[in-house]
Amino acid sequence: MYIKPELLAIRPNEVWSWDISKLKGPAKWTCFHLYVILDIFSRYVVGWMIAHRETAELAEQLIADTIDKQNISPGTLTLHADRGTSMRSKSVAQLLVDLDVTKTHSRPHVSDDNPYSEAQFKTLKYRPDFPARFGSIEDARAHCREFFDWYNTEHRHSGIAFMPPDTVHYGRSTALSEQRGVTLDAAFIAHPARFKGIAPRPPSVPTAAWINPPKKETITTTITPNCSLNS
Repeated sequence: MYIKPELLAIRPNEVWSWDISKLKGPAKWTCFHLYVILDIFSRYVVGWMIAHRETAELAEQLIADTIDKQNISPGTLTLHADRGTSMRSKSVAQLLVDLDVTKTHSRPHVSDDNPYSEAQFKTLKYRPDFPARFGSIEDARAHCREFFDWYNTEHRHSGIAFMPPDTVHYGRSTALSEQRGVTLDAAFIAHPARFKGIAPRPPSVPTAAWINPPKKETITTTITPNCSLNS
């Protein structure tokens, strides 16, 4: 019997989700493998890579490099994934033990157990400029490099108050919210009738992100959970 994962993040670098998706190559039956690690609180893509194959060794390298780049302290991170071969490999499991990172897995065939990674891949593949096939692995890397730069720094994410992920990930959301408030106050003063006399306020960044929040009666924290799957 598989246990439903219930994961809560109330700050960046507390829970990451990772997955691997196939990108079609130049010929039929060819593909490249896109590895992506995503912070579920900020929606920031903390690490990614494209390779010719899916292997535990490549996943291990990406995870280790990303943890080092983000300066993750031992015992502070949970890494969530589905039940793919690389995700359940002994080498990845041992790496996480060595780095004191908690690992969790989705239940078999339950996409809702890894919603943030699923939503991020959907955003990538449903954009108008996403090609039916990539001519080479260099083309795929160039496309994804441009995409992830846009996604992290420009994309107004509906799940985090329409802020770019890097703004939330690196602690700039309060300043941006205050800036938006000043702009809205000026608009209200200039044209109160447009707002029916009610001063508008900017949306607040959610204080929590869940994977499978427990039922309301079992939640003892005062934090309001957010489980938006929008990307």
